[in-house]
Amino acid sequence: MSGFGGRGLGGAGAFGRRGLLSGRRFFAGTGLSGRALFAVSVTALGSSIYYSLGVVAGEALGLTPLVFLVAGAFFVVTLMTYLEVSSLHVERGGASMFARYAFNELWSFVAGWAIVLDYLIVMAIAAFSVSHYLAAFWSGAGRPGFELAITAAVLAWVAFTNVRGLTADRLASALRIVLLNLALGAAGTAVGLYLLFDPALIIDSIELGVAPRLRDLIFAVVIASLAFTGIEATSGLAGEVRVNRRGLRRFLVATGIVSMLVFLGISVVALVAVPVRAGATELGGRYLEAPVLGIVSAYQPEWLREGFRYAVGGIAALALVQAVNVNMLGLSRLAYSLAVNRQIPFTLGRLHARHSTPWIVVVLGALLAFALAATSSIRFLAGIFAFGAMLTFTIAHVSLLVLRFREPGRRPGYRVPLSIPVGRGSIPIPAAIGALASFAAWVSVVVLHTGALVVGGVWILGGLLLYVLYRRSQDESLTERYTVPAQALQGERDVEYGSILVPIFGGPLDDDIVGTAGRLAAEEGEEGEGATIDAIYVMEMPMSLPLDARVPDERVAGARRALARAKEVGEEYDGVEVFTAMVRSRSPGATIVDEARRRGVEAIVLAADEPAQRGGGGLLGGRGARGRAFGEMTKHVVEKAPCRVILTAPAPEDAPRAARPASRAPPAQ
Repeated sequence: MSGFGGRGLGGAGAFGRRGLLSGRRFFAGTGLSGRALFAVSVTALGSSIYYSLGVVAGEALGLTPLVFLVAGAFFVVTLMTYLEVSSLHVERGGASMFARYAFNELWSFVAGWAIVLDYLIVMAIAAFSVSHYLAAFWSGAGRPGFELAITAAVLAWVAFTNVRGLTADRLASALRIVLLNLALGAAGTAVGLYLLFDPALIIDSIELGVAPRLRDLIFAVVIASLAFTGIEATSGLAGEVRVNRRGLRRFLVATGIVSMLVFLGISVVALVAVPVRAGATELGGRYLEAPVLGIVSAYQPEWLREGFRYAVGGIAALALVQAVNVNMLGLSRLAYSLAVNRQIPFTLGRLHARHSTPWIVVVLGALLAFALAATSSIRFLAGIFAFGAMLTFTIAHVSLLVLRFREPGRRPGYRVPLSIPVGRGSIPIPAAIGALASFAAWVSVVVLHTGALVVGGVWILGGLLLYVLYRRSQDESLTERYTVPAQALQGERDVEYGSILVPIFGGPLDDDIVGTAGRLAAEEGEEGEGATIDAIYVMEMPMSLPLDARVPDERVAGARRALARAKEVGEEYDGVEVFTAMVRSRSPGATIVDEARRRGVEAIVLAADEPAQRGGGGLLGGRGARGRAFGEMTKHVVEKAPCRVILTAPAPEDAPRAARPASRAPPAQ
């Protein structure tokens, strides 16, 4: 089962030397495991405590642990909704995509535009907080001027990294930082409880309705959701992650447990280390920008305090940089989805010529995040975040409720439990509770926090104006879906197809793949030089026979006919010359890669697997959830090829058969 398995070839059918599996970059179809989901989600979750704790504690005071407990429960409920819809419609876009299928493009844009604002705010807050944690090593790092210089450096580095694209090695590094951060949090919590735990410090500070006030308590619950952009970023991996049903459940349980432990444990320690006095806590004042440093400042003896101070300063800085990276990852993918669906000018989603990443969005995102960080007010930015986040999560939950009735027969890779059958559909109780809670939270932000209402309202109204003007300029409906061809978003590339390797197997797709290669080679030939196609018949030899064993005459004759046909089809194109050869192989994938390397070709045109009607073949047109999206040969070639790989896949049986060339993975990162 492909819990987040993709449809089509990454939405635009694109593979490339620096895209998809080749180079181990994370594009559609890479087959990422649940560790990718965990790394992205928990990066945002674990790092959020470094900047949200001060704001939440400043508002909720002695009820801070309860606030984080409620936020953790809401996090799990929201994650359930995202898992079900993301495995039901395997596309990028998160809540924006949910609203597309539940309602229409207008609501899809509202959800997407709101979460764009949240991505920018979280990047701004996280980048701004880095300097204050680095103050553990140099006190001047958190001073005016230096803090913005460090913020700019962090955002510039993240922009550079995201333009280059996210690789397996970089995600592995992120996962290591996540684990290190969790280990530090567990150690800090254990030490703090052992040294400082005194329930009376928390209980005696609570005066319901006074300390904290009800409006401040409600606001604190909403602010605690700053970690939730990790859910959106995780949803952006739809189409790239291969996780079965059991894996999705394990991911949900593991992430839920981590959220509860991180939120509850650290918030309890925070209130005994920096207690509430006279209706206020220094976590929301002196330590607002670096509350965890405030916690460890209470540890004794001195060597322990200083050890934790340096550990927190260093690991927090790394975790916060990774949080900026994760949110930029989510922003770029969401913006690409909006551009593809003509919800924002498609120029904004144009991809980098070399790296196939939406570099314009990445650069603009870094600049806007820096402008927000320049306000130097985490509390103000957190309020604006609450406006967009609660609106987005309300739309996400309601979308699931609608889809349960609109598409009752579809089976997602994960299904929210505790559903009540109603007519032809059902109502998932957790999603219904999530919808009511998030809508109530959004109303509270609108009513109680004027700054969030003004800035958030202007952002949404400005976005709607942009959307309407753009759609009208294209003579398109405001509610219908229109897409930009993937090729329109590809950057200008210096791509050559002067020599192409075409492995054939005597199957029905041979003409398609040779024809695809012929068209590419003919375009190269028009530039003034002849182009060549190396058509090789890969003859797989069983392990029970020597590699040079005699091959039956009829098999050799069939191979020769296939090669002759390939030469005939390929040379129908002007300026193209086809060379043929038979190659014996134990492993076809390895042989194709070796031949491409030996011949020095500039591209491989390969027939991908037939789509399975049941199972993971959904990536190439199949409908079910089990099976393999790619065979071992295809996967090996795309991962290991020294050149560009172009796949030609059969269409589903209920549609006319057609070639599906793929030259580069268009999605972000």
